[in-house]
Amino acid sequence: MSKVTRRVARIRRHVRVRKSVSGTSLRPRLNVYRSASHIYAQVIDDVAGHTLAAASDAEPALTAGGPRTKTERAALVGKAVAERAKANGVANVVFDRGGYQYHGRVKALAEAAREAGLGF
Repeated sequence: MSKVTRRVARIRRHVRVRKSVSGTSLRPRLNVYRSASHIYAQVIDDVAGHTLAAASDAEPALTAGGPRTKTERAALVGKAVAERAKANGVANVVFDRGGYQYHGRVKALAEAAREAGLGF
């Protein structure tokens, strides 16, 4: 009998969701990864296996301007990934929350990406 940790449970949820969520060249997948201290977002074309745009709060360009909360940094990442995706010709994406609850940092990233013009 094995103990199911929070990490294992998240990975199980993520695998279950990824069975039905896939990115194409017309509508790539906006993937979110959330660590304890950072948040990362990628726009991925799963058919071609390419990352079309990416952003992270570990980037010096997004961390400039003084200290911010993790939720504020997540919103900056959402805005940045949306702008980079639109620059590469992506208007609509399918949202992959990575097994995380749609709450807090993940929600802030998604809403900021929508406000920046990314449709999903």
